Amino acid sequence: MRILVVEDQPDLNEIIVRKLKSEHYSVDSCLTGDEALSYLACAEYDAILLDIMLPGITGLGILRKLRKSGDTTPVLLLTALSSVEERVAGLDAGADDYLVKPFDFDELLARLRALIRRGGERASSEIHCADLIMNTASREVTRDGKAISLTAREFDILEYLLTHQGKALSRDKICNHIWNYDYEGASNVIDVHVYQLRKKIDQGFDHKIINTVKGVGYMCR
Repeated sequence: MRILVVEDQPDLNEIIVRKLKSEHYSVDSCLTGDEALSYLACAEYDAILLDIMLPGITGLGILRKLRKSGDTTPVLLLTALSSVEERVAGLDAGADDYLVKPFDFDELLARLRALIRRGGERASSEIHCADLIMNTASREVTRDGKAISLTAREFDILEYLLTHQGKALSRDKICNHIWNYDYEGASNVIDVHVYQLRKKIDQGFDHKIINTVKGVGYMCR
């Protein structure tokens, strides 16, 4: 899952990013509203952590632009403003949730997981495909009741494919979603990971969950 963190306090920004990465999220971060708009114009995110008080365009300004353009990416507002009026203004601007600073990181992570489930129209942390079950909270995967051990990146790629079941995803789209802007790796990285995933997920089963879509990329079904 790819997250954008927009927070103008460098120390807090760094702490949030470090915590999210330790939870296996792919993270981009910036310190100003204008930077945030540039990131949002170039990439898709599963959720945005957005400070309200930003240099230049404010968090609410960014939020209104997103919603006006039809972008429904889940947004969690982070702010020191805690009055009822301020919370109402944020929610009315299109925020999905609101967290007042200082906050507990466990609560931040729980709210983020809930937003991502809601954004994917899932009521729980479990994703099913045929006899395969993925739990995004515990990061456990089973097929036909047997546990499957995946690396962090294998899990992320499989999760992305499973949340878009029946849709062909290009290698570039998968790569751009899983890795942040700092990534500089081999051009065949997706093929290598999918090869390993197939060995773990599909080997020994008649029904193949991970399918190649010729000329496009990959699809789970």
